[in-house]
Amino acid sequence: MSPARPGPTVTDPALVRRAVKAAALGNAMEWFDFGVYSYIAVTLGKVFFPSGNATAQLLSTFGAFAAAFLVRPLGGMVFGPLGDRIGRQKVLALTMIMMAVGTFAIGLIPSYSVIGVGAPILLLAARLVQGFSTGGEYAGASTFIAEYAPDKKRGFFGSWLEFGTLAGYIGGAGLVTLMTALLSSADLVAWGWRIPFLIAGPMGIIGLYLRMRLEETPAFAAEVAKAEADRPKVPLREMVTGQWKALLLCMGLVLVFNVTDYMLLSYMPSYLTSELKYDETHGLLVVLGVMALMMVVQPFAGALTDRVGRRPVIAAGCAGFLALSIPAVLLIRQGSLLAVALGMGALGLLLVCFTAAMPAALPALFPTRVRYGSLSIGFNVSVSLFGGTTPLVVTALIGATGNMMMPAYYMMAAAVIGGASVWFMAESAGRPLPGSAPAVERAAH
Repeated sequence: MSPARPGPTVTDPALVRRAVKAAALGNAMEWFDFGVYSYIAVTLGKVFFPSGNATAQLLSTFGAFAAAFLVRPLGGMVFGPLGDRIGRQKVLALTMIMMAVGTFAIGLIPSYSVIGVGAPILLLAARLVQGFSTGGEYAGASTFIAEYAPDKKRGFFGSWLEFGTLAGYIGGAGLVTLMTALLSSADLVAWGWRIPFLIAGPMGIIGLYLRMRLEETPAFAAEVAKAEADRPKVPLREMVTGQWKALLLCMGLVLVFNVTDYMLLSYMPSYLTSELKYDETHGLLVVLGVMALMMVVQPFAGALTDRVGRRPVIAAGCAGFLALSIPAVLLIRQGSLLAVALGMGALGLLLVCFTAAMPAALPALFPTRVRYGSLSIGFNVSVSLFGGTTPLVVTALIGATGNMMMPAYYMMAAAVIGGASVWFMAESAGRPLPGSAPAVERAAH
């Protein structure tokens, strides 16, 4: 039981670890699907969008990928305010169920050759369910960890959320890589592509179990206790207009974080195979290696943000993408395994500046009573407009201009916007969350 304010909240290390584990594992399961979908995009194109043109198939598949992002803000507008009203834990359990159902359903859809135009329509419907549920996921999970963690270790604990994301990507992408190596192209198109989606059902049940066992965050519990007598429903308008400066900062930070994230983890495997005619399995293995490297560095970078601050780390990432995007893409285009690995590795290490700092930096932009709602809206609007559309936009830009350097220019533009956001952002490392009492760790003795 937390002491009443204004005294500090004393966090229980074991409880914090459990909360981090459940949020990160749930996130890993949700991103397992995104890994699978991105890495199997070429095969899905053949199954659901028959056409003689490989680029048209890939564009159609990434179009369905992007469609899920268009409904994310709607999910954010539903789940975010709900999380501020009924609690973080209940909403995170609900998003887990919906995501697992949407992913599992994709594995059951008959192909275009069996039911014709109904196949891509059903794929789109399942993607929309996934996108809607994901609208409540990242903001909820990062809020959950931020509100549980002690002030001086929020960066370290928050970094495990993206560790979970990378683990999910590696799980999904690794499974696809294994299947691509073991199965013939014909078997992959006929039935193999279904396996990763069907695995999502049992995984969702595990994630749900972990999340149902958690207690509500101390910050939310204190907010409820403080205003139990007359706790008004915070209108959606207040979450937007009352927080517009923080929302703009949030959107700018999320833009650079997600454009670079989706470029590297979702778009690059397809870029290597379809644009550079790279061998599929080798391309996937390089990206998996980069993600494994990022996972190793992630917790150390999170701890670094607690020591030096979130702003310097995010600023370093923006400066790095501005300076190194062109050299990195030139290395990748050179085509040898070493050059591709060096180019991708450089981009991956720069991306860690964002994956390590953002889970702690973004929740700290908003006060407790509107944190889940405002963060959900800002995060998802930005991801929908700029993050999830990255593969689609870059594929289209290369198609229109014939310029294979488009990925580099796109990342550099994102870095400029991210840099401007960091300039206006207040430092939050080691400080209490707005609207919450200081949170300190309980002594071990």
